[in-house]
Amino acid sequence: MNLSGVGVWSQQLRYGDPAAMAEAAAELEELGFGALWIPDMGGPSFEAVERLLAATSRVVVATGVLNIWNYVPAEVAAGYAGLSAQYGDRFLLGIGVSHAVAVEAGRYRRPLAAMADFLDGLDADEPPVPTDRRVLAALGPKMLDLAARRARGVHPYLVTPEHTRIAREAVGDGPLVLPEQAVILCSDKDEAHAVGGAWLRGYLSLPNYANSLVRLGFPADEVAAVSDRVFDAMIAWGDEDAVMRRVAEHRAAGADHVCLQVLAADQRALPLAQWRRLAAALPAAVTRTPPG
Repeated sequence: MNLSGVGVWSQQLRYGDPAAMAEAAAELEELGFGALWIPDMGGPSFEAVERLLAATSRVVVATGVLNIWNYVPAEVAAGYAGLSAQYGDRFLLGIGVSHAVAVEAGRYRRPLAAMADFLDGLDADEPPVPTDRRVLAALGPKMLDLAARRARGVHPYLVTPEHTRIAREAVGDGPLVLPEQAVILCSDKDEAHAVGGAWLRGYLSLPNYANSLVRLGFPADEVAAVSDRVFDAMIAWGDEDAVMRRVAEHRAAGADHVCLQVLAADQRALPLAQWRRLAAALPAAVTRTPPG
């Protein structure tokens, strides 16, 4: 499994017309993206993964990420085993603890311990999910440490290159660091804020993401207000060069692979034009700068 270069993170590849999603996945593979990441916001996730695997022949398909509160380990292990048997070494299992507001009332508690228990279940099942075929959504130091010990690496969502540097230092040289990066191809600041402002405010209303920014040194009131500085730190906007500069910053900070989430005015439509533009710019940022 080659997890380098640049990938695509897309809810549009997860929810929508199956034929259109399959066609888009095949094109993304031909355009040179290294992995396709899809979220878990309800529904049969393994069927969605299989649809993308069936439409492609080389690209890695990854969950970004399965919500552990919606599954039992045996179910996930069986899903992984079935996909691996049919499609070989192209499925990467990303799992995470989600957010209290997204989980049935009363179930969300002790997320670090819950993740450790879930990993125990994946290890105990027959066949188990191999450690080197799973990554954890990790923002804070304790989850980063757990990922370094019990997964192939980390898939941090909604982070900055500085967080990538911290993640690399936390997990060391062996595990993978696979951050998501939101991007907007646009001509000016007003357009960027019109497309991404409400989206970012929604995410930063969740304590996990807000606290992550505060740990990076952003004042809490600035995070709550989604200041221009916060917006610019979280979303790479402008032309293709601006996006690739941000990719290069993640790589210089220690990322093995960066998955780009395109934000557009119509969040339901497949952003085919934007993906094609980004693909044409990929050669400028395909080589990771080694840490140190």
